[in-house]
Amino acid sequence: MAPTSSTRATNDQKDGSRVARADGDGAHLAEAERIDVAIADKSPLILAGLDKLLSDDRRFNLVAKLTDGEEFLEAARQQKFTIAVIGWQLPTLHARDVLRALSRQVAAPKIVVYSGTNDPAAPAETLQLGGAGFVSKRAPPERLLDVLAAVAAGDMVFPFVDIRKMRSDPLENLTLRERSLLSALGSGHTNSQLAKDFGVSINTIKFHLRNLFEKLEVRNRAQAIALFLEMKHGAYPGGGGGRSMEPAGSSRGRRSRSE
Repeated sequence: MAPTSSTRATNDQKDGSRVARADGDGAHLAEAERIDVAIADKSPLILAGLDKLLSDDRRFNLVAKLTDGEEFLEAARQQKFTIAVIGWQLPTLHARDVLRALSRQVAAPKIVVYSGTNDPAAPAETLQLGGAGFVSKRAPPERLLDVLAAVAAGDMVFPFVDIRKMRSDPLENLTLRERSLLSALGSGHTNSQLAKDFGVSINTIKFHLRNLFEKLEVRNRAQAIALFLEMKHGAYPGGGGGRSMEPAGSSRGRRSRSE
């Protein structure tokens, strides 16, 4: 028997209901698949622009907007986002320090540095310190969105980086005290001798050594000394040569060399 008009209407309503539920599930799924993003920059204008850019793209869900490095790290520890866009020069903490801190954090968010810096080494440093991408502020805004989507998919996106120059100057991020300490290590001084030379406790020396090893990306004293000798004799790419390992005018450094 052919279906009556009433029966067809009922079936259409049921089919429509199924379609509506399917559409609803799809919308819910799309919402769940949006990428949670945080932004951190010293410029209110940049933050406002990024807010608008991300809010207009349904692939992304902006969950945090921060103005300095320490606030950003605190938010990252709470794991509220999977990707972040940060400036190169943040208040309180430089992007280098943010990346170093995140390298010690389990399941840290992926970082894309978004910067107008003229420092040609910035992309290489970002890559070396564990960043997932680097985008110049001079690029079209759509470029940043494409990079964020690629990073979320598991890619790393950088402008051309000459990996031979990625660690051209291991001393760049060392403090004057750490440079003196590295030189004294190269002279074979023990922790007790270092504490006496620098007028501090052995525990303080151990603290400085841990920071030194981390910055040089070595695991122990022997590796630090080997790196020091390479730089001293100019065997390290771009390092050593005529560059002094001691801060100018350091009397402790002079005593260490004479002992």
